[in-house]
Amino acid sequence: MQIISNRNQLTISQAEGENSELVDALVDGVRQFNFDKMGLETSEPLTVLAHNDLGKLIGGVYGRTIYKNFLIHVVWVDETARGTGLGRELMLAAEQLAIGRGCLQAQVDTLDFQAPDFYQKLGFTLAGTVPAFEGSPARYFLMKRYCDSVVR
Repeated sequence: MQIISNRNQLTISQAEGENSELVDALVDGVRQFNFDKMGLETSEPLTVLAHNDLGKLIGGVYGRTIYKNFLIHVVWVDETARGTGLGRELMLAAEQLAIGRGCLQAQVDTLDFQAPDFYQKLGFTLAGTVPAFEGSPARYFLMKRYCDSVVR
């Protein structure tokens, strides 16, 4: 760890690389704050995968459900399966599972060269953007509210 500053009996430092123990401590702190404000809630992983007939992973959706939200972290489809409808099928399956867990909405963010149109075709609406700047593409934040009916 590299010391950045010392003041009033505090040390501010930079940690190099990933340290899961430190990340877990930070996440635990946020969880405790959230529990104090919102009540006890468990964040549960939600993963839907596609494998080809040889058992090779060719796509999937990974996220978490918490506080009636489906927070989508990763959606990926192998280049060989893009344009086949697999991404849509995976997303709809994941959304059905999220709804089954009581989720009322889903959230995702994507870069401008990734899939903003894909999510909008699935009924997601734009909630916000971070404009592109030199060396960084635009970032889109999208959400989808679920109704009592089946996801279309």
